[in-house]
Amino acid sequence: MRTFIAIELDNTIKDNVSELIQKLDTGGRNIRWVKPQGMHLTLKFLGDVSEDKNTEVKSVLGSIATDYSRFPLSLKGTGTFPTAARIPRVVWIGIEKNEFLQNIQDRVEKELHNIRFPKEKRKYFPHLTLGRVKGLQNIETIMETLNQYKEAEFGGMTVNKITLFKSTLKPTGAEYAILSEFHLK
Repeated sequence: MRTFIAIELDNTIKDNVSELIQKLDTGGRNIRWVKPQGMHLTLKFLGDVSEDKNTEVKSVLGSIATDYSRFPLSLKGTGTFPTAARIPRVVWIGIEKNEFLQNIQDRVEKELHNIRFPKEKRKYFPHLTLGRVKGLQNIETIMETLNQYKEAEFGGMTVNKITLFKSTLKPTGAEYAILSEFHLK
């Protein structure tokens, strides 16, 4: 089963992000926008994982969660991947620099590498994906609007758990289901 580790977002943040998506959405089908129920902050994508391996992952995440306290998280700014490109592939909201988040993500990466998950080659860049660009219709207008929010704040929350999700790909987009939650102390 296809799995990943993430932080679920508070409903207030999801509402704020949804308002931005409404402002960006020009009505075309050139961007597949993330639905509120799919909004999360990914810590690590695992890919297809067997039931036995998921049991190992759950054990690791349970251990990690007991070592970390709850911490604040703030969403701020907008951008695209690739950065500084005229034709983006992904539209996102940024996460303010956060030592607690980075420490947990580093630990997840290290501990999962110990049970034979490959380390991510790219440096972790925490962000919330708003949409994936599928075509260029109205892209300049969308980019102009997005640029107006490059320093905007989208809310904050207290992170109190990390979650192991199952992802099922469907023609309408990925659907996520919670496999396990691991509460921070």
